[in-house]
Amino acid sequence: MIDITFSDTSHLRNQFMKEKHMTDASTNGPLAGMRVLELGNMIAAPTAGTQFADFGAEVIKVEHPVHGDDLRQWPPNKGEVPLWWKVTNRNKRLITVDLSTEEGAEIVRNAVRDVDIVLENFRPGTLERWNIGPEELMAINPGLIVTRISGYGQTGPYSGRAGYGTVAEAISGIPSFTGPKGGPPTLSAFPLVDVLAGHSAVQGSLMAVYERQRSGKGQVVDVSLYESLFRLADAQVIGYDQAGIVKQRNGNRMDEDSPRNTYQTSDEKWIAISAGSQRTFSRLATAIGRPELTDDPRFNTNRNRVANAEELDQIMSDWFAVRSSSDCMEIMIENDVVAGLVYTIEDIFADPHYAARENIIDVDDPQLGSVRMQNVSPRLSRTPGRVRWTGGQMGDDNDELLPEMTAVRG
Repeated sequence: MIDITFSDTSHLRNQFMKEKHMTDASTNGPLAGMRVLELGNMIAAPTAGTQFADFGAEVIKVEHPVHGDDLRQWPPNKGEVPLWWKVTNRNKRLITVDLSTEEGAEIVRNAVRDVDIVLENFRPGTLERWNIGPEELMAINPGLIVTRISGYGQTGPYSGRAGYGTVAEAISGIPSFTGPKGGPPTLSAFPLVDVLAGHSAVQGSLMAVYERQRSGKGQVVDVSLYESLFRLADAQVIGYDQAGIVKQRNGNRMDEDSPRNTYQTSDEKWIAISAGSQRTFSRLATAIGRPELTDDPRFNTNRNRVANAEELDQIMSDWFAVRSSSDCMEIMIENDVVAGLVYTIEDIFADPHYAARENIIDVDDPQLGSVRMQNVSPRLSRTPGRVRWTGGQMGDDNDELLPEMTAVRG
């Protein structure tokens, strides 16, 4: 594998930087004109920054001048080039500042005069220790929105603890009922909580910006990793409060819906099925050649199907096991059954619907040439977001931005 270095492609990078600024200046995204200062590291705050940048905001990302953002060290890599970095830090302008120094703090204090939102995901108290906490920054810019992401939030007995997505996911309660029956709790195999917190931070920030139009005042948006996932456990709180229900692990089944599972086909692929309503179950029963199941007293209501999920799953498993995935899906689609093949990333790259929706796009990168990554989501009809460039090198925009941020103002 060729190890492409910065110096190998300097001519490409110079052209890329020129086109990057031309493209940036002409953006018509819905957040064009908004300026965001991202003090984040790794995934949560940078995910929020990416969402803002994808929709046209000018996002200025600050990295430590020696260590950079830790995500630069995470795999996968192509040679020495970090690939995850290219996606999570696309569309951003990059500067290097040591925030722990007085010089660095002064740059931030100067910069926030012209900033709408500050994003950060340090442990609570860190910005205050560096003399760039919300009170100090909002004294300079009273309309500033300071969005803070931490493991446990800015208040409460756990607020001072180190926060990480894995632990936040655990205390959200979700893994306690996620995983095989009788097996261990199952954590997501990607940074689910961090990404959710990033999107929650965007929601909260935009709500605060909207409110600022009425009051003219900024505020602090407090986002915790665990709360972002805990909010998704809708029925668990009221179920425990009113009925003492403690949801248990049950594999891919749901206690509220049956059949709801994945079933293996003869070619060793998996198809996901959900048929919680009577109409959808009736179509499924017809599709597998067992229309009489609709009136079977074991399966004639969703509640009865949940009570007899073991027997129903066996019927379903037997039917799928002797048919190929393509045959199964053809039958399911013909009968308007809610079903879908469990895709690998290889399947996604080959899928015509993903292609038609342009869910994966080609983007030019000065180190790697053309790369493919997820497109912007959600879609806006008149002022859509777009990917203008990939995550760049440390300090790409130092020469242009730092003089502005260090200029003495009256």
